[in-house]
Amino acid sequence: HVQLVESGGGSVQAGGSLRLSCEAPGTAYCMGWFRQVPGKEREGVAQTYTGGGGIYYHDAVKGRFAMSHDNAKNTAYLQMDSLKPEDTAMYYCAASRTFCTMLRGNMVETAFDYWGQGTQVTVS
Repeated sequence: HVQLVESGGGSVQAGGSLRLSCEAPGTAYCMGWFRQVPGKEREGVAQTYTGGGGIYYHDAVKGRFAMSHDNAKNTAYLQMDSLKPEDTAMYYCAASRTFCTMLRGNMVETAFDYWGQGTQVTVS
């Protein structure tokens, strides 16, 4: 059982920044970030191929969040700037051995094989 290792969550004031990190297996082909608020469904925030290429961002984070991947370290990052209270959530990274998948404009949770334990981000 492979579990991704996340780090970087915390509490920050509105307008602040945080960077999340996620170590994944070298076999990961697509990496993604999701977030979930209690009582709501998990939503896809960003995803991209580990080999590079276009990056999908949820409309709510476009222009504020930036996803990147360091192949040498097998680590994905989510740089979050201009944070808002509505960004408060548990953030999860995920890795897929196959293609990044979209369905009706949304990331597909079931397309991912491996998940991190989650890291809390709180914006006040």
